[in-house]
Amino acid sequence: MSLRLTSVLSAACMLWLSACSTPSAKPDQSDFRHSKPASILVLPPVNQSPDIRGSLTFYATVTRPLSEAGYYVFPVAMVDATFKENGLSMADDIHQAPLSKLQSIFGADAVLYITVQKYGSSYVVLDSQTEVSAQARLVDARTGTLLWEGQASASDAEGRDNNNGLAGMLINSVIHQLASNIGNPGHQVAKLASARLLSPHSGGMLYGPRSPYYGKD
Repeated sequence: MSLRLTSVLSAACMLWLSACSTPSAKPDQSDFRHSKPASILVLPPVNQSPDIRGSLTFYATVTRPLSEAGYYVFPVAMVDATFKENGLSMADDIHQAPLSKLQSIFGADAVLYITVQKYGSSYVVLDSQTEVSAQARLVDARTGTLLWEGQASASDAEGRDNNNGLAGMLINSVIHQLASNIGNPGHQVAKLASARLLSPHSGGMLYGPRSPYYGKD
């Protein structure tokens, strides 16, 4: 290899390493801070996964992380009943509702739109895993300003011990497939994904006014 080619390759490697080590820019949260939302209306999630349980299961997990972050969250059952009384039962249709209408009905400061991208179990030769992935965006209900957006995922394969050999892998596969057939293994995974998505310490959301950390993040 020529000296010139070696120098070019070395320079290219240095540039690549420099790019990899550069920290990502912190998102601009000025609109979020200026809006100061105290109450959040969470709309039923749009489900893009083939599992019909994706929307309702994830919907059931969002109240806790948002409440713990210091926000008032409109009760899921009440929100669902209100939409049905107004002739809206499909999440896709609800997401198209005018912000002004949502604000006038619920009086929320902000509206959270969630899309469940993945939900359910996938199977390979000697194993299976349940994965949940979702993205969300928080919009000021009064102005329509985008305040925050994020994405998170979780899997029950995280931290799984696969060092027990072929027999252990077969046993794990049978256990996970039985669990999938008997119950809804995605619920616990959805709770983890929801916490990662909506908790301020992991998902980038700011703390709400009911949190002792409000204004300190």
